[in-house]
Amino acid sequence: MKPNALSPAERLFVALDTADADAAVALAGKLKGVAGGVKLGKEFFTAHGPAGVARVAAKGLPVFLDLKFHDIPNTVAGAIKAALALKPFMLNVHASGGAAMMRAAAQAASEPGAVRPLVVAVTVLTSLDDDDLRAVGMRPPVAEQAVRLARLAHASGLDGVVCSAKESMAIRGACGRGFRLVVPGIRPAWAEAGDQKRIVTPSEAIALGADYLVVGRPITGARDPVAAAKRVVAEIANPDNADP
Repeated sequence: MKPNALSPAERLFVALDTADADAAVALAGKLKGVAGGVKLGKEFFTAHGPAGVARVAAKGLPVFLDLKFHDIPNTVAGAIKAALALKPFMLNVHASGGAAMMRAAAQAASEPGAVRPLVVAVTVLTSLDDDDLRAVGMRPPVAEQAVRLARLAHASGLDGVVCSAKESMAIRGACGRGFRLVVPGIRPAWAEAGDQKRIVTPSEAIALGADYLVVGRPITGARDPVAAAKRVVAEIANPDNADP
């Protein structure tokens, strides 16, 4: 499916960042038909492993397996081949692992007989700013680093990147329309920023060219998570009518 053919609901992935498997499974069931999928990351996977992922996936929503693989090429390739048994819709690696690692990831995802997931690369974490890059020896500004890594991911055969919406237009210009942009750090105007630094609203992210939005606490921490998810989808569909 072309990214621009996605419906508003299909664009939304809800981050189930919890170690409570029963809660994650229950919410995944309630979100079917409301959101496009769910994201399961390190907290959930460390607590429950592949069996936990399978329980959530059984509810029928596509799964973004957010484990951010970052290791030598052979190890990352092995991890991705192991993950294929879970049939994730999408999984990711760190672009800073380098071109050889990303090429190995792309090749491993195309294992014969398996359903190929989208493989995307994390550029710069949305919790980091220019000062953070300097502190770890990377060259700021963040926007230039994100585009640099996105170009490398594109050249390495990956399907897209995870990036802040604030870098998405530059990355789209560098990598083309078919390159998927997955945007975390989404905070509706009615939600708190939390620990994210480079944040935008759902409507801003779509206007800037995002294909998929990853939204966690504004939905999972709401009194009514399903209603909050519907509110986000409505803002994606009608950004001019987004309410604060």
